[in-house]
Amino acid sequence: MLHVLVQDDRLLCDQGAETVVPWWSFGKTVISAALLVQVQNGLLALDDPVFEWPFTLRQLLRHQAGLADYGQLPEYHAAVERGEAAWKDEDMLLRVQAADLGYPPGASWCYSNVGYFYARRIIERSAGEEFGAALRRLVFRPLGLEDVRLLDAKQDFEGAVLGIPSTYDPRWVYHGLMVGPLAEAAFMLDRLMAGQLISSSMLAAMMDAYPVGPSIPGRPWRVPKYGLGVMVGETHGGRSVAGHTGGGPGSCVAVYRNLSSPSAFTAAAFALGADAGAVERQAMEADPPLNA
Repeated sequence: MLHVLVQDDRLLCDQGAETVVPWWSFGKTVISAALLVQVQNGLLALDDPVFEWPFTLRQLLRHQAGLADYGQLPEYHAAVERGEAAWKDEDMLLRVQAADLGYPPGASWCYSNVGYFYARRIIERSAGEEFGAALRRLVFRPLGLEDVRLLDAKQDFEGAVLGIPSTYDPRWVYHGLMVGPLAEAAFMLDRLMAGQLISSSMLAAMMDAYPVGPSIPGRPWRVPKYGLGVMVGETHGGRSVAGHTGGGPGSCVAVYRNLSSPSAFTAAAFALGADAGAVERQAMEADPPLNA
């Protein structure tokens, strides 16, 4: 397992810091941060319906928009397993019946990758530029992240990304598959939570989390909640954490900021396989070196 730990903008633990890995659903935290920058700049509002859609940005980012998820479709998993090309965007939306919300926005909760596909579209429309350029301008450059990129095709792997099967079409991640050094994932969250990108009020909105159920078997969560693009809660060990876990064919990643320590720090972990609980425990239970 690879793992890193950063504190006060310093890399304190390096077990694979420069290894380029898929960020999987940790990209949702990046997307949410970009949209909160747009809110802060007055280009979007958290509690108004977004464009022609019936849900608000807050509901969308907190998985309360009423949208289904293509991860619930057996044909999705079968197509990925066979190494097929990703469905066209509109085909995917038809398959999940995105036009027919499963519940009124705000009335319930359902984790939805489709919701973050819409969030990607909102970034592009509000920024007036393509997704990758918008993320670089809104998030990556302001936070000093130089080596994060989006994968758009199989040939983009260039043999440099650990943990993605060579047959996998990265376009299956409809909100965008970001890859980058494991250390940059940790620095992204650490700097974001330290207030280097958005205001304290925007951070408070991001951390305002909805309880999503009881503890998850095999996972370190005791009280899991979901904020705006961040998983928030307490662990069985009594720590308060915020960040995101992600997984896809071949690997898992977890990036979490420990909020319980007098001096907060952020850890990231990555492993081949599908054991999300193991990478979460590594990221959530890490401690800075005693001589840091």
